[in-house]
Amino acid sequence: MEVKKNTSPNETVKEAVLQKFPEAAFEEFQGQLSLRIPKEKFAELAKFLKTDRKLSFDYLTDVTGVDYLKMEREPRFDVVYHFYSFKHNWRLRVKVGLPEEDLNLPSISSHWRSASWLEREAFEMFGFIFTGHPDLRRLLLPDVFDGFPMRKDYPLRGRGERDVILDTK
Repeated sequence: MEVKKNTSPNETVKEAVLQKFPEAAFEEFQGQLSLRIPKEKFAELAKFLKTDRKLSFDYLTDVTGVDYLKMEREPRFDVVYHFYSFKHNWRLRVKVGLPEEDLNLPSISSHWRSASWLEREAFEMFGFIFTGHPDLRRLLLPDVFDGFPMRKDYPLRGRGERDVILDTK
């Protein structure tokens, strides 16, 4: 793909992605580009973003989640990835919807080393299962912790974890 001189970075990214992934849906807000991709196409898209020389999204800055429980939206969760291209100074947000009954998504830690820690945090906080992750285990919370504290159905005051943790010492 040839980058056109008078094309905005967002248009360049859209054109490149849509050429290979016509099912991708884009939205732009205040100059920030987001794309939504079906779960089944995510691993292929991620590899494309990293390896395509015209795009060169070589840095994964964050992996997080969004819980839409109170909004009564399906799918309930989004896994949100933030990519950056040092070569172009471009940013891209990628969203993948996951239903509550199937929280599995392929790990991208083989493409971005930073994904290893970021996916572990999202696993711990939301319960997402990153299949193929080399070490998917707790990162921040103690092993006795039960639940996923970033979900909307987790109680604001917790479930008495401090008492349980203090009693085990």
